[in-house]
Amino acid sequence: MSNWYDLVQHVEPLEDLPLDRDLVQSLESDWASLNGRDIPPVHFYTPTFKSYQTSELKDCGKSAWPAVSITGGDCKLQCDHCKAKILEPMIPARTPEDLWRVVNGIIEDGAQGMLLTGGSNHRNEVEYDAYYSTIRRIKDEFPDFRIAMHTALVDDNIALSMEQAGIDAAMMDVIGSQDTITQVYHLRRSVDDFEATLESLVRTNMKVVPHIVIGLHYGRLLGEWNALEMIQRHLPDAVVLVVVMPFYAPESRPFVTPDTEAVGRFFMDARKALPETPLLLGCARPPGQAKLQIDTYAVMAGLNGIAHPSDGVVELAARLERRIRVTPACCSIAVGDEVMAVEGANSGIELDLNTILAEEKKRRELARLSASGLGGIRVVSQAGAGLAASGGCCGV
Repeated sequence: MSNWYDLVQHVEPLEDLPLDRDLVQSLESDWASLNGRDIPPVHFYTPTFKSYQTSELKDCGKSAWPAVSITGGDCKLQCDHCKAKILEPMIPARTPEDLWRVVNGIIEDGAQGMLLTGGSNHRNEVEYDAYYSTIRRIKDEFPDFRIAMHTALVDDNIALSMEQAGIDAAMMDVIGSQDTITQVYHLRRSVDDFEATLESLVRTNMKVVPHIVIGLHYGRLLGEWNALEMIQRHLPDAVVLVVVMPFYAPESRPFVTPDTEAVGRFFMDARKALPETPLLLGCARPPGQAKLQIDTYAVMAGLNGIAHPSDGVVELAARLERRIRVTPACCSIAVGDEVMAVEGANSGIELDLNTILAEEKKRRELARLSASGLGGIRVVSQAGAGLAASGGCCGV
């Protein structure tokens, strides 16, 4: 193809996708400027490509990386983008004894690890003090069980307590705008407090995986570039980028869908700022056309991992000559690998363009049959035989 913009038009699900030509050209120029440097593979976590499931790739299950909240659904902050609703579906463990019981139960169900979190107090601190001895007991009893903790704001002493308890990975949102901290989070803390927390965490031996929520200021990008500079000064193990999805925002403080061109430009700037740090696009991002655009820009910007890519994005990555690794996984497995700083980078299966094109053709044919009402009818044809052989579970 003559250029990346034209190339996108040859990927069926993306052929009519409106993209910013100048941004695509900038992303292509940045790629060309690498002058043959080794480009890391892009790792997709996707429930499609099930026909490539092997004995090494365990069937993804809801219990692989469950989220556990020490406050149940309670949170004092009531941030405008969340209103504590994100905590409600998590497993509650309101006492250390509850946590011990919960962990034993989820391990019996096959959990590989857990996200441990909870609602914040009015200072954006999750009060874990009573839980550290139980966490240490869990790690001593089940050393292969991984624990990723949402730390909120901490100091050196709290970070050390987390490390000594055996926490494997520490996560926090890095916020670079004082207005966002005050208005969206309803919080009387400073931008410097967020940077100090990041500094305290990277001093430990825990893996540190900060998140930047793009569009956190009511859908506008405001402090994201400052957050990026903060991360540059305290290099963590990986960075997860997500795009705000304010499903629970109050009518009095509405969010807009972030401008996808601005999101794409932030991807480009993040890649330049952190050339050696794994950059991962998490599950959270707006649906529909915005998700298609965001995922397309993410691949073009050279992000290392994408959870639940849009249709056509894996094919696009292959056409851009990026090496592809695919793990047939649900969200919990993707989260597990993300927070462990892409510890699973060697998992999954590496696929070439021809294999991807064949898989996508089968999946789209299944989708067409399903839409036409023939999804449950056996089709006697070469294509139908291939679909039957694949198990008929390629994301339909």
